[in-house]
Amino acid sequence: MTLVDEIPPGATVLDVRWELGGPPGRELYLEGHIPGAVFVDLDTALAGPPGAGGRHPLPDPGVFGGAMRAAGVSGSRPVIVYDAGNSIAAARAWWLLRYFGHPDVRVLDGGFSGWEAAGYAIERGETVAEPGDFIPRPGGMPLLDADAAGALARAGVLIDARAGERFRGEHEPIDPVAGRIPGAVNVPAPELVEADGRFLAADALRARFGEVGAGDGAAVGAYCGSGVAASHTVLALSLAGIPAALYVGSWSDWITDPRRPVATS
Repeated sequence: MTLVDEIPPGATVLDVRWELGGPPGRELYLEGHIPGAVFVDLDTALAGPPGAGGRHPLPDPGVFGGAMRAAGVSGSRPVIVYDAGNSIAAARAWWLLRYFGHPDVRVLDGGFSGWEAAGYAIERGETVAEPGDFIPRPGGMPLLDADAAGALARAGVLIDARAGERFRGEHEPIDPVAGRIPGAVNVPAPELVEADGRFLAADALRARFGEVGAGDGAAVGAYCGSGVAASHTVLALSLAGIPAALYVGSWSDWITDPRRPVATS
């Protein structure tokens, strides 16, 4: 089970609310969060420092493991992750925990907004967790580097999770170069959820991904601007029964080498 609607007893709960450009997730967390949830900062715990690997590269295993243990994560207990509602930031935590070997990670479908709308209890202030014992072991999820992403765009299906205008190179508000990886196809991440932030049903997800050739044994991968929204796409593909690899560095890594081709249209 990857998605949940409630918090099972004994689970470690992580609040990973984050949005590019704010508001700060920690401030939202302190104003109100799911009882017992511990805040995890995406920029510092779920990514390495920005640089040659992109804006949100893979975190150092030691840093990630330390952050997860401080948040109460243990390998023997399920972990529930949530964000404000659309699960884009939560999916980054889900993917990283799976990549680093945690056996049981689930996403709260609809996130904090769904929890609030259901009338469940809310806690204010900071929760300090009993330290966990999680030891990260990389390699639990398929990963793409720039060369592999470029090859997949030519020989398989590489999904770009950004908005259509960024995919087409018409508007680039974040990265210094506009465009896309040649051969990539576009499925914007917001199209994979309902208006309330909950994921589309599995058959609807399969149909949407089928429109771009994903499924039926095709090799599939995903990227976005910096590997956050693409984690959401990999999660949605998983819900649809389609295994997929993640290009963590994504567009912000691709453009660090001027020899790599850029497509626009």
